[in-house]
Amino acid sequence: MSQYSDPRTDTAATESDRSPATTLERVHRTARRILEAVRGIELDVVAYDPAGHGPLVESDEVDGLEEVDRYWVNAPFAFVTIGYDPEQNHHQYRVVEPTLRADERALLETLFEDIRDPLLYRGGETDDVETLLRETITEYLERYGAQIDMQTFYRLFYVIHRDFRGYGQLDPIMHDPHVEDISCDGYDLPIFVYHEEYTDIETNVAFGKDELDRFVVRLAQHSGRHISIGDPMVETTLPDGSRAELALGEEVTPRGSAFTVRKYADEPFTPIDLLEYGTFSVEQMAYLWLAIEHNKSLIFAGGTASGKTTSMNAISMFIPPRSKVLTIEDTRELQLYHDNWLSSVTRERLHEGTDVTMYDLLRSALRHRPEYIVVGEVRGEEAITLFQAMNTGHTTYSTMHADSVQTVINRLENEPINVPRPMVQSLDILSVQTLTRLEDGRVRRNKVLAEIEGIDQRTGELDYSTAYTWDSDSDSFESQGSQLLTAIRDERGWDQTELLTELENRQAFLEYLRANEITDYRRFTALVNEYYTDKDGVLETIGE
Repeated sequence: MSQYSDPRTDTAATESDRSPATTLERVHRTARRILEAVRGIELDVVAYDPAGHGPLVESDEVDGLEEVDRYWVNAPFAFVTIGYDPEQNHHQYRVVEPTLRADERALLETLFEDIRDPLLYRGGETDDVETLLRETITEYLERYGAQIDMQTFYRLFYVIHRDFRGYGQLDPIMHDPHVEDISCDGYDLPIFVYHEEYTDIETNVAFGKDELDRFVVRLAQHSGRHISIGDPMVETTLPDGSRAELALGEEVTPRGSAFTVRKYADEPFTPIDLLEYGTFSVEQMAYLWLAIEHNKSLIFAGGTASGKTTSMNAISMFIPPRSKVLTIEDTRELQLYHDNWLSSVTRERLHEGTDVTMYDLLRSALRHRPEYIVVGEVRGEEAITLFQAMNTGHTTYSTMHADSVQTVINRLENEPINVPRPMVQSLDILSVQTLTRLEDGRVRRNKVLAEIEGIDQRTGELDYSTAYTWDSDSDSFESQGSQLLTAIRDERGWDQTELLTELENRQAFLEYLRANEITDYRRFTALVNEYYTDKDGVLETIGE
């Protein structure tokens, strides 16, 4: 159990006060004597009822802002309002939480002092931390003889739960399903979020110096990592799966400690989601499905936040059932609903141990004899091993930072990756994605699907052709013809009609799932597996 931010800092005496530590202790002792004097009260805690107990949180309108949206992120404790400033022509994201009265805050001070150690001790004995927390708070309030109403109880419960088990004042934003990224740039600076509807938007949340330093340290500790002034930068995965980049102090970030959290989706995107968002067309998705089934290797390239990893995770759901899959990542992002899946993550040296790099994991992976290897991102020496795996018959998927097919090839062939050109030709498909802006706002699109054809004997250069391209003017995808599909046709002994029929069947299957809004990754994967085992039965169901 970890405590991210301590609300005691909000009421602690300032440096200008006389003997702040002594004053604070005197307040606590006085509060305890008063509370202990009326011991013996039995507190009847019942489920919160907004009709009977009244609201826990209220919102005051902000001058100059027109409210355009409001929604709960942790009902009934916290909601978010989106305001629009017509003069500045921008939106503001406001977190609204319960506000404690002075007497409630004094009670909270005492509770924090008393229940911290029991919670830390007893927290490892149960998975139902919420019930444990409610019982512990009730027990100590009864010891105090505190006569409080349910509104006060649940306001205290929320703040303690938020700070012990959640992310402190960042917790409501972490609960917001519409937020993709959270950025803190330094001390006393407003946090910015990337909202799926309002894009980059400023919030009303900020951290003071000491508070932010403690928060960054505890984020690292909560993830099992160490951060200090001597080692001020850490990339880690939070317990909920979100990726976090942390910086402590002013050594490398002059404006103070900073962090960026890239939130982890509870439910991974499926190919149907990518169709709905227009990232791929149904024809492209059927093409990728056929390529994956026939063990063709892919690399997804693109800029930051272009959706590379999301697309790779989604198309991995087409991997045939029972095939052995091994994933390798720096920070855990991939989530497959696959029975025969071994997940591995790199590790930095702990105490007297050794680093476990992607290169180490990849070498080890080959001894597990996987049919499919999925690598989070290739940056250096692990790329050689990855392409060696391709050359020895392993189907591999990975991502790279690059904005075009030629840039991918140049990065692979030059420092620091240095993959020999004859090895690069074992790659089958390159998908280049982009984050761009259309009339509806920012969108992610698959800019090109290219096929690596081999080395040109005359020029010695690597040849590739484009199977599909995206037309930005019409926001549509165009087919350019595919040598890869021809190769699959020949491998299977099909004629052209059989190939086209198979592609049409898969498109019809995907359209059926799309029309029926089947986007849950478990159900999607189960239906894909059913297609593999009983294609005729599935197609008959679709026809009906």
